[in-house]
Amino acid sequence: MAEAAVDRSSKSGLGPAGRPFSTFERLVAWRYLRARRKEAFISVIAGFSFVGIMLGVATLIIVMAVMNGFRTELVSRILGINGHMIVQPVDGPFTDYPDLSSKLAAVPGVKMALPLVEGQVLASAQAGGSTGALVRGARAEDLTKLKTVSDNIKSGDMVGYASGDGVLIGSRMADQLGLRVGDLITLTSPDGDITPMGVSPRIKSYKISGLYEIGMSEYDSSIIFMPLEEAQLYFNAEGLVQSIELFVDNPDDIDDLRPKVEEAAGRQIAITDWRQRNQTFFSALQVERNVMFMILTLIVLVAALNIISGLIMLVKDKGSDIAILRTMGASAGAIMRIFFMTGAAIGIVGTIAGVLLGVLVCVNIESVRQFFSWISGTVLFNPQVYFLSQLPAEMDLSETISIVVMALTLSFIATIFPAWRASRLDPVQALRYE
Repeated sequence: MAEAAVDRSSKSGLGPAGRPFSTFERLVAWRYLRARRKEAFISVIAGFSFVGIMLGVATLIIVMAVMNGFRTELVSRILGINGHMIVQPVDGPFTDYPDLSSKLAAVPGVKMALPLVEGQVLASAQAGGSTGALVRGARAEDLTKLKTVSDNIKSGDMVGYASGDGVLIGSRMADQLGLRVGDLITLTSPDGDITPMGVSPRIKSYKISGLYEIGMSEYDSSIIFMPLEEAQLYFNAEGLVQSIELFVDNPDDIDDLRPKVEEAAGRQIAITDWRQRNQTFFSALQVERNVMFMILTLIVLVAALNIISGLIMLVKDKGSDIAILRTMGASAGAIMRIFFMTGAAIGIVGTIAGVLLGVLVCVNIESVRQFFSWISGTVLFNPQVYFLSQLPAEMDLSETISIVVMALTLSFIATIFPAWRASRLDPVQALRYE
C-alpha cells in the first residue's frame, strides 16, 4: 500500500520528502481513511467519532438556536408592554406631559412615548372573588399604537376604552374572577379620599370593554388598562402623570439614547432602562445559556477523544507502513502530517455534517416538534401553557461560527498526540515487531 502511494506520488513529481501537505501525504492519509476488512474495528471507532462530532455540533446549534428563540420571544413579550426606557421626574411631577411626550417621541431612535399613571388596586367581581391588580392609565391613541395589547384583544374591542367608559383586563384575570365583556369590575384603592375620620378607600366599578391576551401569565392575570383621564381622577392625580415610558427601535442601543433623551427633556429626569428593571431575569437566562453551551461541548469533547483512540490504534496497525515510508525517505514531519490529516478529516467532515444537520432541524423545528408529539402521543410545548404558536428557533451567525471553531479546534488538538507518536516511531523496532 505504501509503495503504491509512493509510486503514484513519484509519477506526479512529488516524492516523500516534498513540500508539507503534498499530494503524496494527502494520498496516504486518504488511503488510511478507507477501511479494509482487517481494519474494520478501527473503521468503527472512526465512524463513532464522526457521528459523535456531527451530533455534538448539531445539538449545540439546535439547542442554542431554540434558547435564542425563547429569549427573543420573552424579550418581545416583556418589552412589548413595558417601555425600554422609563422617564421619571426629579424636580416635580410631569404636569406638561403632552408637550414633553411629543419632544421625547421626536428623538431619533424613539418609536413612541407613553405617559402613564399607575397604581395598585384590589380587583373584585360582583359574583365574588378578588385579586390584586396593577392599573395602568394610558391614552387610547397610545394604547392603539401599543400593538402588543391592541393586536391581542381576545374578545370585545377598544371602543369603550376610547370613549373613556371601559377598561381592558387580561384573559387570565377574567377567568379567575369569572368576568366577561360587558360585566362590571370593582376596583378598590387604599389611597382614597381624605375625610375627618382619616383616609377612606376609593371604590369604583368599571365596565369591561375588552379582554386581551399577551401571552405572559403575569401580565394577563394582573394588569388593567384604564383611560388616562379616568386613572388620573381615580388616583387623585389630575393633570399629571407619574412616568413616561419610551419604546425605542433597538433596545440594545439604549445607552446611546440616554444623553439625547436627557437633552430633549430640558429638565431634570431619572431614567431607568429595561435591563435594570429585568436584570435578575436576563442574567439568569445568560447564565443558563453559558452553562448549557459548556455541558453540550462535552459531547464534542468525547467524540474528539474517540479520534485519539482510533488514531492510536491506526498507528499501531500501520507500524510497518510507517517504517517503510521512513526508510524510503519520508521525514518524521511528513508522517506526523499524514496522521494529522487522517484525524482532522474526521473532525472537519463531522463538523460540516453537524452544521448541515443543525441548520436543517432549525429550519424545520416546528415539523420536528409535531413529529415527536405524534410519536410520544403528547403535546410538546403546549401553546396553552407556553403561549407560543410554534417552537421558536433563531440561529445566531457569530454563535454558530464559534461552535464550528470550537469543534474544529478540539478535533485538531485530538490528532496531535497520535500523529506525534507516529512520527517518533522507530522503523527498526516497527519492522521487528511486525
